[in-house]
Amino acid sequence: MSALLERITINPKQCGGRPCIRGMRIRVSDVLDLFVAGLNAEEILEEIPDLEADDLKASLLYASQKLKHPILVA
Repeated sequence: MSALLERITINPKQCGGRPCIRGMRIRVSDVLDLFVAGLNAEEILEEIPDLEADDLKASLLYASQKLKHPILVA
């Protein structure tokens, strides 16, 4: 699983520091938005040919990990 997360890069000088795919200007949120819009993985890969299937998995894993982050309420 950690190998998938290595596909997610964060660079303060790129896309406002938002998480991107493999250093490209394709944000994790862009991939998630396409899933929300109803596209399936195959359609997303056709829409953005620079992406690979593992990039989609990495985006979903990254989002899942962020949601699992504990929030402490005082």
